[in-house]
Amino acid sequence: MAHVVVLGAGLGGLPTAYELRHLLPKSHRITVISDKPQFTFIPSLPLVAFDLTPLKHVQLDLERLLKKRDIDLILGTVTHLDPHHQEIRVGDRALQYDYVVVSTGAALDLDAIPGLGPDNGYTHSVCNPHHAELARDAWQEFERNPGSIVVGAVPGASCLGPAYEFALLAEYVLRKRGLRDRASVTIVTPEPYAGHLGIGGMADSRQLVAQLLQRRGVEVIENAEITQINEKQVILADGRSVTFQYAMLLPPFLGAQFLRDTPGLTDDKGFLPILPTHQHPDFPSIYSIGVTIQLPTPEVTPLPMGAPKTGQMTEAMGMATAHNIAVDLGVIASEKVGSNMEAICMADFGDSGLMFIADPVIPDPVTHQRRRAVALAGLWISWAKAVFEVYFLMKMRLGLAVPWFERLGLRMLGMSSLVRSLQPQPETSGAVTSQKTS
Repeated sequence: MAHVVVLGAGLGGLPTAYELRHLLPKSHRITVISDKPQFTFIPSLPLVAFDLTPLKHVQLDLERLLKKRDIDLILGTVTHLDPHHQEIRVGDRALQYDYVVVSTGAALDLDAIPGLGPDNGYTHSVCNPHHAELARDAWQEFERNPGSIVVGAVPGASCLGPAYEFALLAEYVLRKRGLRDRASVTIVTPEPYAGHLGIGGMADSRQLVAQLLQRRGVEVIENAEITQINEKQVILADGRSVTFQYAMLLPPFLGAQFLRDTPGLTDDKGFLPILPTHQHPDFPSIYSIGVTIQLPTPEVTPLPMGAPKTGQMTEAMGMATAHNIAVDLGVIASEKVGSNMEAICMADFGDSGLMFIADPVIPDPVTHQRRRAVALAGLWISWAKAVFEVYFLMKMRLGLAVPWFERLGLRMLGMSSLVRSLQPQPETSGAVTSQKTS
């Protein structure tokens, strides 16, 4: 009997645990370790910050989900990982593992810039449930005395979509509540241009984003290096300052502290190197998915930025990982697979939305092209994201990972299988296409 431990119970960890339970006979033990008792649908946290949905509506109780599926749950913070002896410590408790899946999500580098908050600074974030609730409380106070809003990211941040979503949701909420004429909205971003998103843009994303921000009266400061944040000001490297009454700035991500504390396991930011199978190159019993993996940036930018690792990408990594562990254990007579690293990002702006598809997120190293790059705009995307939230929470309640009908839906969007063969494929020729729908 093997013991497979999944570290983290978020968008990557929980579906991966479900897929492992689906693939592995009950003689194999599966344990999920989480530092929080709830699963949270993180993409909906901007809605929580604006009090458009209660936090409890996007959370599920992990004990209830896992107990009836023969998956063990340990609540606590991992303090030590010994890859040589295959041991994990959670407080005073030690666990031996045969395989471990690292899906801990992001630790936030809130010390990257003086004054970066919310814990010991002046800004807010929507990167975790606690921060979203703090952002909501501050927003309620802001509505009583509106003023200038600054939204964006500091150098080194990745996954810029939530910044645009937050800024445009703020503009939408202010309009709906009759406060728009009393507030300004400014985006401050390290991107070379708005719509770059840390991956060099997709299709006409630059044009779509610029037009949308102009229509909404949102100012943008591009290629902006934030060096300090005071109580009411964001200070830039070129000497400019931007005054705010309310600020939401995305911080850079790090790997979890216990990962950074393990010699030889990660890079200096705590991200794990992976083989195409998602295994660590030096410790084959360790698999890694989601934010925790090393992922090169698609291009060098004047200011440092991280490459985004979206929820859909993370799910695909989890499906490949579960398959490969089943192969390791002899449950599946198959070759190992990799994930396709195709990214879908949906941003809800209240009465509009944007969807970006990067296939794959990292372009071909030779041609510097993607198979497909798509930018879509319209009110239907706002509806689609709301429907997807309901769907994702439903499948987590039902104990499903990526069921056949979801895979069919992805294929209808033009996405290939979530996993890919690692065997050499015959060369094919064909043009790379970019698409835009508005």
